Amino acid sequence: MTERYDLAVVGAGILGLAHALAAAKAGLRVIVLERDQRAVGASIRNFGFVTVTGQQRGECYRRAMRSRDIWDAVAAEAGIPVIHRGLALAAHGDDSLAVLEAFVADAEMGPGCELLGPDAALQRLPMLKADRLRGVLWSPHERRVDPRQAITILTRYLEEAHGVVFRFGVNVVSVSPPTLETQFGSVHADRIAVCPGADFGGPLADRIAALGLTKCKLHMLRLASPGWRLPASIMSETSLPRYLGYAELPAAQPVKERIARDRPDLVAHGIHLIVTQDADGSLVVGDSHHYGDPPDPFVSEAVDDLIIELARETIDLPEIKVVERWTGVYASAENALAIIDRPSDRMRLALVTSGTGMSTAFAIGEEVVDELFDTGMATSARTA
Repeated sequence: MTERYDLAVVGAGILGLAHALAAAKAGLRVIVLERDQRAVGASIRNFGFVTVTGQQRGECYRRAMRSRDIWDAVAAEAGIPVIHRGLALAAHGDDSLAVLEAFVADAEMGPGCELLGPDAALQRLPMLKADRLRGVLWSPHERRVDPRQAITILTRYLEEAHGVVFRFGVNVVSVSPPTLETQFGSVHADRIAVCPGADFGGPLADRIAALGLTKCKLHMLRLASPGWRLPASIMSETSLPRYLGYAELPAAQPVKERIARDRPDLVAHGIHLIVTQDADGSLVVGDSHHYGDPPDPFVSEAVDDLIIELARETIDLPEIKVVERWTGVYASAENALAIIDRPSDRMRLALVTSGTGMSTAFAIGEEVVDELFDTGMATSARTA
């Protein structure tokens, strides 16, 4: 007897899992098909940093806030450890301090955030470098999980608590509701969501090609424990030009000009600083941004050195011991942070094209499932 599902999801990264969660919560029968034996893409090669503060005003910021709320709920239900709650962004120049002041005063994005002076910042985060510190934006909105652990636990939770069926090592060749063709035969589902991540050559390759996407490669490093514990994830003023919630403020222009003038090496490699910490005390540090399809497969030590240098300028690292290095690759679009393409009434192609999957995927999953099944979840989230 042929198994039939309400929704088939192609891809078991965070966006695919987000679709599965939304559908399962709506009482739908769901199958997830993944070509690899486990998730090995960008969803496990990131900071696990659910970033709200600094996301672009409007839709992206709303999606990040909603996704953060879903992370809180699913982490508690599934037993996913939340390692950090909050963000500290350090300003080293008067111009960057002005951006943080403007952000905190913003009626849409500033609520809940506060601006700490150097003394108060160092009391809360004594590992920050005191020299040149002008102030710190403190946000309570962020969450941080270990992505390698979180994706595994979330997959198991969906399977055990919600009855989601997973088929790993299954390559989906074509999709045409209600049928998906794989190397092992057909799967039948009334609706289909394709979440390919950075795989542009799978089903719907023609639709993906028409979107004009490229790929972004980033460098990340794990440093041995410094002997202290971070109370929150850390960013530096180098993030102000990259995160549109800051960059689109008029006050940000002098910071962009200064960094471009004084640190062309960082700009050339798309480097800004994020530092998070895992349960074992090790620090996850990054990152850089290099674009191309395919991106350059080689890893430059010079880029890693620049990331470490920036970390040492921001936090007190008495000794640097790199214990792990990796790269991640994600889909990127010049003028879109995420794309929901509609090949038919019964099928959606969903991509996060800005490296914000951990931060926005859960909200996007709700929106797509609501479109396909009229669940009302996304409408309720927008009005909550």
